[in-house]
Amino acid sequence: MNPVSGAAFPAQANELLALGEGILEHWVTARGLEPTRETREGFRLLALHRQGTTGDPSFNACRETCRELVYHYNLLTMDPQHEDTPRRLRMMALVANHLRLFVVGKMQVAGLGDFCCSSRPVREDAARGDQA
Repeated sequence: MNPVSGAAFPAQANELLALGEGILEHWVTARGLEPTRETREGFRLLALHRQGTTGDPSFNACRETCRELVYHYNLLTMDPQHEDTPRRLRMMALVANHLRLFVVGKMQVAGLGDFCCSSRPVREDAARGDQA
């Protein structure tokens, strides 16, 4: 992402927020649920997160990641001409990727998130696979 002007930043922030929603939609759908269209605190992402925790409290490990994605979205859309906007956009992209990695790991290892968002169970499974 290398925008030409500050006007591109809100559009990229919208895309990253939609990416986060899509990631959580996959999680909810994989659990046999219909992804909600509702919002929580004005954001569908937060409503999807809440829905995703139903029956799996360990999914709460990505709560702050979702909130951080919303935080950066707000920073980017409220003041797209701010001098820190390029850095904020990169941070939002990193946070969206972190959410993706967590959900992918959670789909592989049900207990992921029981202790923060440690990827240890994923690494252990990969190591056992290498030895087999």
